[in-house]
Amino acid sequence: MKNFTVKELLEKGKELNLQEVTVQGWVRSFRSNRFIAINDGSTIKNIQIVVDFEKLDAKILKKISTAASLKVKGEVVESQGAGQEIEIIAKEIEILGEANPDELQSTILQPKQHSLEKLREQAHLRFRTNTFSAIMRVRNSLMFGIHKYFNENGFVYINTPIITGSDAEGAGEMFSVTNFDLEKELPRTEEGKVDFSQDFFGKQTNLTVSGQLEGEVAAMGLGKIYTFGPTFRAENSNTARHLAEFWMIEPEMAFYNLDMNMDLAEDMLKYVIRYALDNCADDMQFLAERFDKEQTQKPQNERSELSLMERLDYVLNNKFVRLSYTEAIEILQKSKQNQKKKFQYPIEGWGTDLQSEHERYLVEKHFKTPVILFDYPAEIKAFYMRMNEDGKTVRAMDILFPGIGEIIGGSQREERLDVLDEKIEKFGIEKEELWWYRDTRKFGTVPHSGFGLGLERLVLFVTGMGNIRDVIPFPRTPKNAEF
Repeated sequence: MKNFTVKELLEKGKELNLQEVTVQGWVRSFRSNRFIAINDGSTIKNIQIVVDFEKLDAKILKKISTAASLKVKGEVVESQGAGQEIEIIAKEIEILGEANPDELQSTILQPKQHSLEKLREQAHLRFRTNTFSAIMRVRNSLMFGIHKYFNENGFVYINTPIITGSDAEGAGEMFSVTNFDLEKELPRTEEGKVDFSQDFFGKQTNLTVSGQLEGEVAAMGLGKIYTFGPTFRAENSNTARHLAEFWMIEPEMAFYNLDMNMDLAEDMLKYVIRYALDNCADDMQFLAERFDKEQTQKPQNERSELSLMERLDYVLNNKFVRLSYTEAIEILQKSKQNQKKKFQYPIEGWGTDLQSEHERYLVEKHFKTPVILFDYPAEIKAFYMRMNEDGKTVRAMDILFPGIGEIIGGSQREERLDVLDEKIEKFGIEKEELWWYRDTRKFGTVPHSGFGLGLERLVLFVTGMGNIRDVIPFPRTPKNAEF
C-alpha cells in the first residue's frame, strides 16, 4: 500500500478511486465523530477521513483530537460532500502522537483565529497554521525560482563569507565576532583599545552585512555570479520593516553597465514572481483572500487601492518606469503632498535622501507602475558606486514597488582605481583593509554592476503580509532571539 502526501492525493483525485492508500498528517478537525480533516504541510488543503465507529477501535478513536498526528490506511472514494473531489474511508488508524487537551488550550493549535503577534510568540508551532504554512511554501517557491532563474541565465552560485573583516555598506552597524572570554579582562594595546591581534582571526571581525565585495571579486574571474545567504545588521530598529538577520540575493556581473543591470533586475523580479504564482496557486488564493479581508478592517485612507493579485499583476504586466533621481526630486517637490506638507519628511531640495513615503508616492500615485530610480547624489550612496562625469552623482539604481517602496538596490561599480581610491579616502576607509578589492582594478579592470534583493522584502510583497517578522521562520529583532 503506497504512502501519499495530501497534495499527491488531491492532485490525483478520482484516478485513485477505490485504491487503498496510506496518508499521515496532523488533525485539523474531528467533526460529528465521523469526519477527520488532516493536513501534512504539503498543501494548504486538507484531506477528509471518514470514520466508521463500528469497524474501528473505539479506544483509539476517543484519543483523536485536534493537533494529534495520525497514520491512516483506507480506501479512496468519490466524496459525497461539497468542496472536495475525494475522501478516504478509514480501514485502520494509528495515533502517532496524541495532543494533550489541557495544554492545547494555551496554544495557537486551537481551531480558532489567532493574532499574528500570538503566532510570533509560538513560532515553533506556527508552521502548522494555514497562514504561516502558506507563507513558507511561497517563500520556498520564490527561493527556488531565484536559483532557477540565475542557473538558466549562466550565473555561477558563490558562497561568500559570513564572517568578514570589512564593512561593505560603511554603516558600521555590524555584529562583532570574537573568541575572547568576555568574562575575563580583554587584552589591550598601548593605546588602551582592545587588541584584536590576539583574537581568533588576528583582527576585528564581524557578521557580514553583504557579500557584495567578495561577489565582485568572483565576477572578475567568472563573469556572472550570484550569492544567496544570510546577512546581519545590528540596527536597533524595532519596526515592521527591519530584521537583524535576513537573506540577501546579490548578483554581480562583469561587463555590465547600469542599463544592463536594470534590465536584469526587472526581468528577474518578473520571473520569480510569476514562478511563485504558477507553483503556489492554492496558497496564493488563500493569501489573496486574507489580504482583501484585512484591507476591509483598516481605515479608508490606509487601504490598498489594489487587491493582492492586482498588485502582483501590476508588476508583471507593466514596463518599469526609469527615472533619474533629479527628475524624481522635481516631481516630489511639485506634488500636492509636499506643497500641502503631508509628507512626514518634506522634500526640501536636491540631495534629500528619499524615504519610503516618497518612493511609494512615485509608484502608487504619480506613475502607477513600478519605478527604477537612478543617478543618485554621491553623498548619500556607498563608496563603491561609479561616479558620473558630473562629479555629483553615482550610477546607483533602486527599484520601487507598490505597497513596499524599495525592493532592490544596486549600482554600476567603480572600476577606475584612482577614482575608487579617492572615494575610499573620502569615506574614511583604510586602504589596506581592502587591498584585495582594489587589486581587481589593477589587473584587467572592466565595467561591472550588481544589485541586492532582500528575500524577506520580496516575500512580504508577494504574500501581502504587513510585518517582515511574519515572512521568515524565526525572526531576529532587538531583544528577541527566541527559538
